Amino acid sequence: MPHSHHVEKHFNASAVVRDIVIGMSDGLTVPFALAAGLSSTVENPHIIITAGLAEIAAGAIAMGLGGYLAARTDAEHFQSERDREERETIEIPEIEAEEVAEIFRSYGLKEEAVNTVVSAIRSDRKRWVDFMMKFELGIDMPDPKRARNSALTIAFSYVAGGLVPLSPYFVAKSLPQALTGSIVVTLVALFVFGYIKGKFTVRRPLRSAWQTLLVGSLAAATAFQVARLFA
Repeated sequence: MPHSHHVEKHFNASAVVRDIVIGMSDGLTVPFALAAGLSSTVENPHIIITAGLAEIAAGAIAMGLGGYLAARTDAEHFQSERDREERETIEIPEIEAEEVAEIFRSYGLKEEAVNTVVSAIRSDRKRWVDFMMKFELGIDMPDPKRARNSALTIAFSYVAGGLVPLSPYFVAKSLPQALTGSIVVTLVALFVFGYIKGKFTVRRPLRSAWQTLLVGSLAAATAFQVARLFA
């Protein structure tokens, strides 16, 4: 009787999605608030467009740099912890071996099986340290390209998000029309963005869409009031 192959589908790009969410959500709200705030005090749409583009450029650079530094910090933290674990396997091997044994005992293995597995793991120092990093500390080795990729993903997501609320100002015949259009496209973009995000991360994309719309709207409204206050 033929056996069908079981294929498990798991989503393994959570870090990329997180970066897109960070960049896109800020990109949709901050430039919108700036343009909307200026609309109440500035009559020339070119000034709003120029200010909006400048903010998008500055925001993309700042957000991308933040993502880069955060990823670099994770990589440095991983290396620091790995160095410490490797040093402890040399200086206090019996204590480290007992920590390995405790991990397996927590899974219900019998003592004879625990001793066999611990002996096999500690026979290879790299494998031993790898095990301690993953199962004792819960830290996975970061992708060496993570810092660069995170910076680029966040920056481009910010630019993509920022151009959405700014786009009506390029084509509208008046500032009230541009502001109305900016509100509409920003709300639609927040809903669509939340839905797509939910398709990858949760089982209820519609719920994610409404949550993103609500949170994004509150953030945009708050930023808009602050922008009007200082505009």
